[in-house]
Amino acid sequence: MLFLIAMGVMAMFGKLRYPGQKKLAQVKCPKCGRFRIGKGPCTCEKDKGK
Repeated sequence: MLFLIAMGVMAMFGKLRYPGQKKLAQVKCPKCGRFRIGKGPCTCEKDKGK
């Protein structure tokens, strides 16, 4: 019985949205999904010009 209660509590914590999660989603490239480092364009956008 305690196991089921513990699993329920863990499920509730897993669904919480932590602060800063929206900012992490903006760091990823919308086209390829890789993380962008710095303020420049992603490498997938740089390769298009060549």
